[in-house]
Amino acid sequence: MLNLFQFLELFPVIRYIFFHAKKRKKRMPLLPGLKNQDHNTMPLYKTKHISRSVGTSTQILVWKVTESYAELLEEVVLNDSNRIRLDGMKSEMHQRAFLSVRKLLQETGHTDLDLYYDEFGKPHLQGEKHISITHSHNFSAIIISGETVGIDIELQRDKITRIADKFCDSEFQFLDMDSEEYIRKLTVIWGAKEAIFKIRNEKGISFKDHISVEEFRINVKQTVAKLHFNNLVKDFNIHFEEIEDFTLVYAFEN
Repeated sequence: MLNLFQFLELFPVIRYIFFHAKKRKKRMPLLPGLKNQDHNTMPLYKTKHISRSVGTSTQILVWKVTESYAELLEEVVLNDSNRIRLDGMKSEMHQRAFLSVRKLLQETGHTDLDLYYDEFGKPHLQGEKHISITHSHNFSAIIISGETVGIDIELQRDKITRIADKFCDSEFQFLDMDSEEYIRKLTVIWGAKEAIFKIRNEKGISFKDHISVEEFRINVKQTVAKLHFNNLVKDFNIHFEEIEDFTLVYAFEN
């Protein structure tokens, strides 16, 4: 046991240890997956809540991926099959995108354990909510809704003009190839058709032959589309917005 003189000699050391231990305690995250403000982390880029009718709600979350693969992996929970899937990805960009989607899930109170894929590769959430997932380069987004929904995010690129005839048909009636909005409108059309395809997810659907998007204006940020496939006819409400050099599109099945 220390006598008084020994204690006084050691007091500065004890005080130093206690003080810095207290500081470290304050810096610890309060919840798993969350970081303190002094950590170099990117918050959610955008969140949006939509209620199109009484009793239904839709949540859209967008994440700008700035974290490293190691940082993201440390912060998410993965089920066994998705961990194997992650390890099999050859591109770190794809791995980071995959993990960032799980970050978005955790922001909504879900985890990867609530997510499963059907035989066609379409994602589902345990329970009654619908989910759709998208990512492109350093952006990822999810939409969760009581309605049937699909989402897509695309980088606006010049090269889309070279494949426009592969996914557009009736849309050429209102598209102006000389307009400065041509690339932006093509990106909306592609995103709308991709979002609709994610909803139906049926083999044989052609973007060009089976999905048509009605004329729209960029500043209005919405339009309608129709799917004609075999004996199936479905209408969709399309919403879109531009985020930096990307276009985010989401579709509601009517």
